[in-house]
Amino acid sequence: MTSPLVSSSSKEFRSGFVSVIGRPNAGKSTLLNHLLGQKVLIMSDKPQTTRNRIQCILTEERGQIVFLDTPGIHKPKHKLGEYMVGKAKESMREVDLILYIVDLSAEYGPGEEYVIEMLKQSKAPCVLVLNKVDLLASKDLLMRKIQHFSTLVDFKAIVPISAKTGENSDELLNVIFAQLSQGPMYYPEDEVTDQPERFIMAELVREKVLQLTRDEIPHSIAVVIEEVEEKKTLVKVRALIVVERESQKGIVIGAGGRQLKEISSLARLDIEALLGSKVFLEVWVKVKKDWRNRMDSLRNYGYGKERE
Repeated sequence: MTSPLVSSSSKEFRSGFVSVIGRPNAGKSTLLNHLLGQKVLIMSDKPQTTRNRIQCILTEERGQIVFLDTPGIHKPKHKLGEYMVGKAKESMREVDLILYIVDLSAEYGPGEEYVIEMLKQSKAPCVLVLNKVDLLASKDLLMRKIQHFSTLVDFKAIVPISAKTGENSDELLNVIFAQLSQGPMYYPEDEVTDQPERFIMAELVREKVLQLTRDEIPHSIAVVIEEVEEKKTLVKVRALIVVERESQKGIVIGAGGRQLKEISSLARLDIEALLGSKVFLEVWVKVKKDWRNRMDSLRNYGYGKERE
């Protein structure tokens, strides 16, 4: 784990590393964005949006939580999927606490059973977070879900929440801090992620592709920021969208280039908010056949190795 940069003067200051795991589309990124009070992680209604393990830092007077946001745990179908699931499993080692996020609106099945078996092998304490409580028809159904999961693993606590509305999120933070020991401040108090700006910019572009395309496109793309040039009045950013087939390239670009223009326009607004500056965003599309199964491509596009 990261060595502490500074120590807190408060004797009651608590800190620790918290792995956030769950099935695809359980709401992990939505929850972390809400807890952090700002958009750090991209969101989509499509599963497997998060591909890397990303550290998000929440600092309050009472302590600092370093969340490890992980890809959704699923059965991998290609080397990229294997990398993603590997990152989720890796995050469960040497952490102080695990948050297991469950989508209450989904049926319990083999996917959750797989995660439960992983938790049984883990030595870290775990808090069960039952998300999307706002979608439940009755409290009786919630109670049945709580009773079911409580028989599977010895959870330290079970907290029903709505990541979308923020319902019960304060109670969740209280539970997390109660599970952490007194410790140092690992990151400066104004830092919210360990990822460089280029990574976040690439993710913001990828989010817009996820939102605006359908079918096989979302999971077949990678985004790389190839150039960032700071000028007097704006920042020039050049982004590359990588797809696997010519037909996918046509879908991303759209008739008359309209789709790509909308992707660029929406992403530019988010990047301007991130950088606090006017941005000129240039986006282009390239075909790299079967890149998700090629280790050289995975490394070039930021997967399969740790970022420096």
